[in-house]
Amino acid sequence: MSLTRFNALDAVQNRSPFDLEYMEAPDHKISAFFGCNVFTDSVMQEYLPEDVHHNLKTAISSGAKISREDADVIASAMKHWAMDRGATHYTHWFQPLTGRTAEKHDAFFTLNHEGKAVEEFNGDALAQQEPDGSSFPGGGLRSTFEARGYTAWDPSSPAFILEVGEGKTLCIPTIFVTYSGDALDYKLPLLKSQAYLEKAAIPVCRLFDDNVNRVMTTLGWEQEYFLIDESLYNARPDLVMTGRTLLGKHSPKGQQLEDHYFGSIPERVYAFMRDLETECHKLGIPVRTRHNEVGPAQYELAPMYEEVNVAVDHNQLLMDLMDRVAHRHRFRVLLHEKPFAGVNGSGKHNNWSMATDTGKNLLSPGPTPGRNLRFLTFCKYHQSRAPLCRPPARQCGFGFQRPPPRRQRSAAGYHLRIYRRIAHQSAPRYRSRHRGRRRRRQGIARPAQQNPQPRTRQYRPQPHFAFCLYRQ
Repeated sequence: MSLTRFNALDAVQNRSPFDLEYMEAPDHKISAFFGCNVFTDSVMQEYLPEDVHHNLKTAISSGAKISREDADVIASAMKHWAMDRGATHYTHWFQPLTGRTAEKHDAFFTLNHEGKAVEEFNGDALAQQEPDGSSFPGGGLRSTFEARGYTAWDPSSPAFILEVGEGKTLCIPTIFVTYSGDALDYKLPLLKSQAYLEKAAIPVCRLFDDNVNRVMTTLGWEQEYFLIDESLYNARPDLVMTGRTLLGKHSPKGQQLEDHYFGSIPERVYAFMRDLETECHKLGIPVRTRHNEVGPAQYELAPMYEEVNVAVDHNQLLMDLMDRVAHRHRFRVLLHEKPFAGVNGSGKHNNWSMATDTGKNLLSPGPTPGRNLRFLTFCKYHQSRAPLCRPPARQCGFGFQRPPPRRQRSAAGYHLRIYRRIAHQSAPRYRSRHRGRRRRRQGIARPAQQNPQPRTRQYRPQPHFAFCLYRQ
């Protein structure tokens, strides 16, 4: 083992720079190629008839059914768009209970009744397929001899083209269910909870605005990860087999000096980040932030917030992209929550909020939060349901600088905590207001008046509640 370790260190030290032809972005402006591999609304308008495009948009926003005729037209449009982009196959892309994504590729190519080769993709293939999936975890919902699984199209998450080397595949986000309709994935429970939350929130919102017809849940996630050289990775069988170290000594220098946090990004890591961000932008993942994290060789990236269903799909897709891009750069990505002892682990922070179709953020306090009844109502609701928002979590610790609670942590932020307290009892509001008046009469300015405290994290463009989830 010691010889393997020395050989790995020697390979790292003598690794020469190498060029990757796909590292260069298609354009120096991200807006010029952002979402180029996604079946976006602008692509729909180009490939779909006006009436079918309207029906699809209505189905996405209201959950209405899509007719079989419209499904055939949509499938034909997807096929022509994908083939124009160079795709030869399609797949129903789903998220089984394995923690990662799954896909089974089928070619557009088929033989007609005359034995002639043609390209075909109809509404039946778009709406539903039976990939079997008998070996996926099912929680005892299926017997072994009838363990069929079915995928069904989710129109609310746009289709996309996944590029792997020279090959391109049209990926259609789907749910994964049993014959009786029981969920075998993570997407269907998320869609159900999103619909339940919207159903409960709309009547409350209409007490303040009759024009509200829809309430969206938005999510901005943050992905932390470790990045190590492939030679060092291959020298550790525990990393290869489990994704974390199981034995060994602590590093002589860890994170005690905190000099890695927000430090200068190494050149080789910077090249990896650029390549990864280019792949993300082509797939419509709005990655915007990148920086060094606390632990040695630990980094983080974060996108802008999106609707929760699309945001979760993008995070699953991102983890797959990270593995692929890391192999190009002779790295390995560690997504385990605690891969090394003695240094911080990696978290996946979820910053979520709620917004109406009229453009109102339900967690935005506004200029007069003490009189904003809609905002106080939802803050009070969150406070009364806080135990449901904190299910038991793994007890694997983050590190000495991040105390790991035994439950998931709901961090509402300073201002949201104050406003939630106001909603709970009004007396402190008047005391604090009069106390501020006395200070101003005495010519004493509060620190917050000299340097206003932001109501949310600066790279989160909306007020939100932050949930720190200690699992990948």
